[in-house]
Amino acid sequence: MRLPRLLLLIFVAEIANVNMLMFAAAPSSPAIPQAATFDGGLTTLDGPWQFHLGDDSKWAAPGFDDSRWERLAVNKPWGEQGHANVAGYAWYRRYVSLAPGEKQPEQLAILVPSVEDSYEIYWNGQLVGTSGGLPPHAAWYDDIRPHTWGLGPAQSGVLAFRVWKAPFGSYDNGKQGGFYTPPSLGSPTAIANAMSGVDYTWLRAHQLVFGLESLYGLVAVLGFAFWLWRRDQWLAFWMACFAAAKPLALVLLGLKLPIPEVIGQGLNQPVYALGDISLWYALLWLLDLRGHSRLLRLTRILAIIEFSESIVDGLLLIGWTRPNPVPWQIFDMALMPVVMLMELYPVFLIAFALLHKMKLDPARWIVAALSFLSQTIFVAGVAFQQGSRFTHITLGDKLGAPLFEVLGNRVNARALSETLLLVGLVYAVYRFSSENQRRQARLEEEIRNARAVQQVLIPDAIPEVPGFKVESVYKPADEVGGDFFQILPLAGGGVLTVIGDVSGKGIPAAMTVSLLVGTVRTLAHFTQSPAEILAAMNQRMLSRSQGGFTTCLILRAHPDGAVTAANAGHPSPYLKRRELAIENGLPLGLSAGAEYRETRIHLAENEQLTLVTDGVVEARSKSGELFGFERTLAIAAEPAESIAQAARAFGQHDDITVLTLRRLRAQPAEAEISERLPQPVWSSSAA
Repeated sequence: MRLPRLLLLIFVAEIANVNMLMFAAAPSSPAIPQAATFDGGLTTLDGPWQFHLGDDSKWAAPGFDDSRWERLAVNKPWGEQGHANVAGYAWYRRYVSLAPGEKQPEQLAILVPSVEDSYEIYWNGQLVGTSGGLPPHAAWYDDIRPHTWGLGPAQSGVLAFRVWKAPFGSYDNGKQGGFYTPPSLGSPTAIANAMSGVDYTWLRAHQLVFGLESLYGLVAVLGFAFWLWRRDQWLAFWMACFAAAKPLALVLLGLKLPIPEVIGQGLNQPVYALGDISLWYALLWLLDLRGHSRLLRLTRILAIIEFSESIVDGLLLIGWTRPNPVPWQIFDMALMPVVMLMELYPVFLIAFALLHKMKLDPARWIVAALSFLSQTIFVAGVAFQQGSRFTHITLGDKLGAPLFEVLGNRVNARALSETLLLVGLVYAVYRFSSENQRRQARLEEEIRNARAVQQVLIPDAIPEVPGFKVESVYKPADEVGGDFFQILPLAGGGVLTVIGDVSGKGIPAAMTVSLLVGTVRTLAHFTQSPAEILAAMNQRMLSRSQGGFTTCLILRAHPDGAVTAANAGHPSPYLKRRELAIENGLPLGLSAGAEYRETRIHLAENEQLTLVTDGVVEARSKSGELFGFERTLAIAAEPAESIAQAARAFGQHDDITVLTLRRLRAQPAEAEISERLPQPVWSSSAA
């Protein structure tokens, strides 16, 4: 009896041992269902699932025997469970049995959390939902939003997931793939409530991100608005572009929008390049490096390279959906050194400013330090993430790990540095703009003062000149112009008329005008010879022109119509719709040996001499056409105001000055005296 009993005990032990081994190897099979108990109408399908790499449509069938498959948890990806660096297809299966005696929901629904990257879900062999697209029309999303699917009337059955993992990116560590969180099963109402909870948790965990990106967006809007108001404030423009890149990237990749990852990443490449380039130019302004022409040229070249590379890199991502993505990945890896060098360019700009000992306020140096910190963290993180699934270097992941949490929001080093950089940039731009406004206010005050001086020197009211009608119009292109004229009645009768044009505009031109007008008024007390006055003005202007020049035309008109003229490079006067041949000399201030000759003409009664500056002839239309000499000749006999208005309406680009001198009909007594005087003829004499 003992032997049969012993054999029986051994047999039972062996059977028990076999069952234990089978349970350890593959306990979950269609013959051994896992009961689901609903707590509040919901159950979490955690624990091990049957898992198998590869793809076969038969694996969706509820009667398929998956007992030889391995068991895998669904609370972490398969890359962390012995299948690192595995992309492509894999299947998850689980037999769900509704526990008897429990209050079961009438209808079933399932909440599927993020699954990397695309999947199909089958319930009892029937396809009930798809997320993304599977090859040959692969489509997946960077940040997948959980989905809910209805499974129909409550019943036991087999859940099967056909999962496809996209090819690994250069920054992946190879530990991705499949489930990260277990799915949940329950009534449609319970699933809807659970979905709301998932959404709330996600929003709560990203509120700092949304707050920061909203702040970036606000800075971008205000920066663009300020630049549109003050087009000379290019720092505000570059600051706005830099800030705008952040929320744009969030829209493309961070809001769980149904944008395929290759599209989102492809569009994000130029957006990110725009942010980089904008930061470069913002630093050029803040670090006061705009005066270095070679550095500006280098920045422009690198900006073109960076933006072009970003477009190429974005297009390369399309190749990741191809059956063989390896060539595209190789091209992408080849671009990475270029990207890394570009990302380090802000560090180069900061080093350049330090080496040249730029004198900057503390706010700008703070921005420089924060830019260095932000770029260093970003470049180091990206560099160490590249190829980490082969190198097994985890420093990139550590740099991206959270430093602390605030209300459930994880804050890592990069987010912290970018936040500090934004605050520093806004403060530095504010300081920069305030300084510019103060300088602009001082400049405007100086311009107003110069304008006031010029108004005193250039007469608003035309003096009475017996025997002549004098008209003048002065239309500066800016607040302070470079044109000047003087009408000086002579004690013995007649008038001395001066018109000129100083090269350049603004305060330097106004100061030169002040010098010239003062010189003319002083010289007129000692001589009325146009040539002598020009010669003296030329000597006064030597070494004061600062690379520019001054043109000037002087006429001395007598009551009898005799006119003496001398010219220093100025447009000749017009008489009887023709340009007079006045002997021309060099503009003032160019040569100490310049000579000026006088030309004598006669102005008959009712005839008009018209003097203009080159702002009339060089008026330019929107199409680029010049007003020109022919149009000027055609209207030369018209009043001064008509000539000036015609040039302005055509398109003013320079100061416009028109001066007309018309000899009036002589009184009878004056006519008798004039007839007895010898009439002047054309002649010239040197001063």
